[in-house]
Parts: sequence; structure tokens; C-alpha cells
Amino acid sequence: MAKTGDGKDKQPAGRPPLADRMRPTRLDDFQGQEHLIGPGRLIRQAIESDVVPSMILWGPPGSGKTTLAQVIAHATRRRFVTFSAVLQGVKEVRAIVEAARERLAAGGDGGTILFVDEIHRFNRSQQDAFLPHVESGVITLIGATTENPSFEVNGALLSRCRTYVLKALSDDDIASIVRRAIGDRERGLGGEGVDIPPEAMAVLVNYANGDARTALNAVETAAAGCRPGPDGRRRLGPELLREALTQRRVAFDNKGEEWYNLISALHKSLRGSDPQAGLYWLARMLEGGADPLYIARRLIRFASEDVGLADPAALLQAVAAKDAAHFLGLPECSNALAQAVVYLATAPKSNRLYLAYSQAESDVAGTRNDPVPLHIRNAPTKLMRELGYGRDYQYDHDAKDGFSGQDFLPPALQGRVYYRPGAFGFEKDVQRRIDYWNRLRNERRGGPPQGEG
Repeated sequence: MAKTGDGKDKQPAGRPPLADRMRPTRLDDFQGQEHLIGPGRLIRQAIESDVVPSMILWGPPGSGKTTLAQVIAHATRRRFVTFSAVLQGVKEVRAIVEAARERLAAGGDGGTILFVDEIHRFNRSQQDAFLPHVESGVITLIGATTENPSFEVNGALLSRCRTYVLKALSDDDIASIVRRAIGDRERGLGGEGVDIPPEAMAVLVNYANGDARTALNAVETAAAGCRPGPDGRRRLGPELLREALTQRRVAFDNKGEEWYNLISALHKSLRGSDPQAGLYWLARMLEGGADPLYIARRLIRFASEDVGLADPAALLQAVAAKDAAHFLGLPECSNALAQAVVYLATAPKSNRLYLAYSQAESDVAGTRNDPVPLHIRNAPTKLMRELGYGRDYQYDHDAKDGFSGQDFLPPALQGRVYYRPGAFGFEKDVQRRIDYWNRLRNERRGGPPQGEG
């Protein structure tokens, strides 16, 4: 491993980080996002024509949201104001708007563009502060967010902005950005003789996970800690870059859209009987910091919703995984969760219980909630017995075959069938049991079996 150099090798105090120094100021230097700013694309034409509309830039960290805003800042004749939703508040918004209004009144060229970084940090009422000024044209708003605007941006404000989705940068994009940085003598590390061999570049782009800032920060840290060789070159090997990267950033946020995307991916993989995909999405969640008990709760839900009585042991496996997660915690409980995931994925599937309860729930909401039939009411007092509570109730254990065949639903719902077993797994046995009781019911009543068809 390369040794740490002396103070001359380190970044001068007060010098901006490499990622900031390397931000392009021209569209032609912007890396990635060809679907937005490639030749002939609408947003590129708007920037080049200086008719930039209010917009929301939505994308993962390091995908170029702030960089694109700065490109717009250099391309437009309008006044460009940067605003941080983390550090500033509505009071500063009012001051910016007032200055923009005065600029327009004085005939200022082009108006004002307000760039709001991490706009999702404003709550919806705070976001209302932008609305009238965007609508009136006093300001052009550019908001940047890593969160789904549908959830995090005021609907009225969102309807007045165009939403552009930035994608995580490709490995080729990351490698190109890094090569430009280590070769740029004016803004980058071109004067420091930095070399990154192919095997080290492969490690870097893999760990960067589409985040240019992560890659450049790692290169800068590694270069500062690498003593030049006899030829004056700093060779950043794989191990040094791994140390500089510390840990790969796993895309998971425990609250935003990615949380729901990953849980959805896990659930649908299990429903689709794919244990390999189920294990992958489980690992993505656990490595990203998900609460194992939350995952266990979702597995328990899945066991009843998507497996049900096709395999009654599925629920036992899921509950056992929950107990293991509670008892062991991470990382030891990951294998127990993995066991449940594989079991649930390979189990026969049935949503018949889910449908049955949904239909019963619908009847509760959509029909009269009739009184409980008298014959199945409890009658602990003399008055209740005199009123007919429990009258004519037949104790099934005393009946022939341990089955009385009496009715238990309210009269208006007699004959209603909620649960219809599927054709897979244990539900075939459940259907045989239902058929057996229906035959006995038919014998008791002398009619067609209740619930068939």
C-alpha cells in the first residue's frame, strides 16, 4: 500500500474539492444525461435559447443536478441565485423574490433564476412561498431533489414546473469524468502525475455506483495519501482506492421512494417464485441499512397474502424469521431472513385468503350490519335467555359426525361464499375438507350443498 506523503502532497487549505472544481460550465462538457441534453433535446434547446422554464431536476446523488444548474447559470443572461433548502428559509426566499421584482421593474435583462438545492427539505407549506412568484413569472424556479417529486413537492408547484429525471451515471461516464479530472492541469490533478491503472479504475467505477462526486472524492483522497514513485508519478492502486472509498454507497434511504421500490421488488420476486431475485433484493435492503424487523413484518404479510393455505408452514417460517431477527439482530439474523425468503419464493402460491377477507370486508362496509343471529349469541344471564339468546343453538360436538349444519351468517348474507381454495399445495386438501362439510350440510338440510359453485 502506498504511504502517506508529506504536507506538500495535500490539498491546500481553502481549495474547493475536486468534484466542485471539475464542474463543467458548458453543455458540451457535461457528461451523461444524453436523454435530456443530447443534440436536439428540448431542455438543451431551451438552455441555448435562454428560455429556460421552471423545472424540477430529480435524480440520485452525483448524477449532475447541481452541475446542470450551473451550466444553465453560465448559459443564461438572467440573474442566477443559488439557494439551499438545508441552510436557508422562507425569509431569504422573500428577500430574493423582492430583489427579482425590483430587477424586473428596473428593466433588468432576463429576470431571475432561483436554484433551490434539496427542495424536498422544504415542507409543503414552505414550498407555497415559491408558488405565486413562479406563477407570475417573477422568478424561474429550478429545484433539485433526490426524492420523488410526486411525494415531496407541493402538487400546485409541481404542476407549474417541468420535471426532468436524471439517471445514475454509467460506469463509462464515471471513468470519463475521472480521466478528465486527473488530466486537467488547471482545475484537476493534471499537475500531480496521477495514474489509475485499468484494474483500479474498475474498482472505482464499481464502488462509485453511478455517483460522480463519490468517485472524484475518492480519487482526491487517494492522491493526497499516495507518495510519488521514482518517476514522480502517483499510482492509485485498487487497495488504495478501496480505502479511500471506505464503503460502497448502497442506494437505499429508509424513507423515500427507493425504500418502496426495493420492498416492492422483494415482494414481487417472491410472488413470482424467484428465490435468486428474492435473495438479491433482501441483501440490497439489509446492506442499505433496512430494519430487519421491518423486512420480517413484510415477509409475514406475504406469507398470508400470497401463499396462505397453499402452504400453512409459510407463515410459521416467516414468524420464526421474525423471532430470529429480534433475538439475534444484524448481521446474524440475515441468514434466517434469507431462509424465509427462499421458502416463501419456492412455496405454492395462493391469494385466496387475501381475496376472501377483502370480500368479507367489503360486505361489512357495503351492507347492513345486521344483529348477530339469536341462536349463536351467548346467554350468561336469565334475561338474555328469556329474550331468546342462544335458543335453538345446536352444540356441534353432540350432533352426528360432530356437525350440526346450522347457519351462522346473518339471514341477508346466507349462502355467501368468501373463501374459494386454489388448486395448489395444501389448498387442495382444504377444498376436500370444505366439500366434506358441504356434503354433511346437504344431508342435514336435504338441499344442494351450501357454498358450492
